[in-house]
Amino acid sequence: MNNIDGKYRKYFLVKEMLEVKKILAATNTLQIFEFIKHIKHKKILLTGEGSSRIFPAKKVIYDARRHNYKEMIITEGASQSAEYNLDDYTVFIASNSGKTKESVTLIEKLRKKKHKNIIAVVAHKNTEIINNADYGYLLGSGHEEAVPATKTVMEQAIFYDILFRKSNNKNLPDLNKMGNLIEKVLKIKIPEKIVNKLVSSKMIYFSGRNNGVAEELTLKTNEIARKKSDYLEGTYAVHGIEEVMSADEIIIVIDPFQEEEPKIQKTLVKGIGMTIIAISTRKTSFPTLQIPDYGEFNPYLELAMGWNLLIETALKQGIDLDHPERARKIGNEFE
Repeated sequence: MNNIDGKYRKYFLVKEMLEVKKILAATNTLQIFEFIKHIKHKKILLTGEGSSRIFPAKKVIYDARRHNYKEMIITEGASQSAEYNLDDYTVFIASNSGKTKESVTLIEKLRKKKHKNIIAVVAHKNTEIINNADYGYLLGSGHEEAVPATKTVMEQAIFYDILFRKSNNKNLPDLNKMGNLIEKVLKIKIPEKIVNKLVSSKMIYFSGRNNGVAEELTLKTNEIARKKSDYLEGTYAVHGIEEVMSADEIIIVIDPFQEEEPKIQKTLVKGIGMTIIAISTRKTSFPTLQIPDYGEFNPYLELAMGWNLLIETALKQGIDLDHPERARKIGNEFE
């Protein structure tokens, strides 16, 4: 994609994806550091709905487990979170709109229990969630016109990433470098043969680590490419689901485990005749959409490549990127 060709330029969704570079460059890391002092407990809940939770929360949880962060970080949707005892948790609530019903209801229930450590991460000021939290971080990305959330997802993830890396004395990303790499990935030309495979597929599976990338792209496939999709965590793809897979379906593998590639080739490619596409920093045994290598921050680039691929797939089908028929910007708005 690019911001020059008219077929891309007319859509807010493309503009908002390409705004990520500017948003990252403008991020005030010192302001994020200030939120460390607002964390009163070692147990952390990162909640929210849909795209405000999947990648932002699961990316930082993956890092926390790899690096043994001092905080114990979990994530659940707000409705299920309301069933838990959160007395000794710091609760982060992320919402693009600041009006998500499930999250507002969770705050109400926590307030009844005298909970006093709720931190909001939202894109709109003077909204129910930030107004009723103890502390609030206002995203710089602002309002999104397109229904699929993109730039806010990246900024929510960066907020958590920087916050908990600083708290645990881990290396921080160079946000200017990251923004440049994301823009570079978004502008990579996707081979038409790969796009055509996605267009003709009956089902698009995403397989990968439980760090939010594959799962978030599964949701974006519904919203952007209007295709049925499913998320296959880890090596799930070769542990039973192959029984109902078919050759007219496709799997996109995010940074595949190299030692598992022969099994995938044998079971899915040779055994069923499926097409496997990889997104990775290295050339895999599958057709591969290669991204630059930025170490622990590669998930941001993997997500951007997925966006790029889905934009091309949608445009090939003549889809209006900004206006799904049934999906809404605020999935369940507080009224």
